[in-house]
Amino acid sequence: MPDLRNRDEWLPISRQKPIPPYTLDPTLTFYCPQENLEGLEHPDVRALHRHMREDYKPPSANGAMIALLLPCTKAKPYSLSKEHLEINRYLLQHGFAPVGQPDYPEALLSALPEGYPREALHNGLLQRDGLSIHRIVISEPMGLVPYEYIYTWRGQPSIAARYDDPGLFEHRGTAVGLWRADNTAVPISGGKYRWGPNERAAYAKVHNLLTEHMAAVLRRLRPRYSRIVGYVSPKLTHRSFLTNRREKAASGIVAHKLTPEGRVALIGVNDREPGLVEVVPSAEELDAVQRALAQRLAGMSPARVRAYFAGGGGGATPLILPETLAVLERHLVG
Repeated sequence: MPDLRNRDEWLPISRQKPIPPYTLDPTLTFYCPQENLEGLEHPDVRALHRHMREDYKPPSANGAMIALLLPCTKAKPYSLSKEHLEINRYLLQHGFAPVGQPDYPEALLSALPEGYPREALHNGLLQRDGLSIHRIVISEPMGLVPYEYIYTWRGQPSIAARYDDPGLFEHRGTAVGLWRADNTAVPISGGKYRWGPNERAAYAKVHNLLTEHMAAVLRRLRPRYSRIVGYVSPKLTHRSFLTNRREKAASGIVAHKLTPEGRVALIGVNDREPGLVEVVPSAEELDAVQRALAQRLAGMSPARVRAYFAGGGGGATPLILPETLAVLERHLVG
């Protein structure tokens, strides 16, 4: 583990995450909530936000089109992450065919793991039986990244393939900026830290500014879609971004952060625009997935089943489980 007091020791780790020919932009690295808050003012981030709010137009499609919101990933471009590879392969195997020409660099094919078709890298619409799926990535601090921007944007390698942002994941115990004058993180054990008041305050501000941005973008684009579906993991930041207060309670997600200014509500997209996003799997569906998984893994201890569920059996998230992917398909075609 790098020295948490030295920001420079994080950069070599971040440089390993973009897959060649993509390279890290060191100005797009955000290691704690305070850096995320500052990152919202980065010129490239602001340009993308402004474009999405004011000018962006989704691809045209004949028939119904669903916006499928997917979580961002550690690997860049997103399509080469374990999570997106599994989701995209599942959709391809279940009859969703890519439309048009992708724009991924040919060099990425050498990084495609064995067993995945090259179509898993396709970043256009997916269609089946007259239904089109438009994939959009939920990202911090980028906000919303349409799949057609995951490789290039404005004629250049996409900023969405050149950044690293582990700074909003408190549960890891390392999303802290001990080198900062405004650091208030508190050591716990094993060299890890919990957030103090400044980290919690910055997180709440980033959370609510990003959801305000996402709601504005999705509200403007809503007439282009028959539905907007958010496929997000339980209890993680992306689900918090989308869910309203009631949905947070059902999923066991905290709805407030205690800051120096008092309790600050974490306002989700569905608080700002009720019913805008269909968040799946629901809490009830996640319970059903875990029961089905326990049956499939009969003989495995409950603790191991829970661990298998948490990592999806593949070191990613529950979103890659076949039981969870079947839930997604039902929501897409139901």
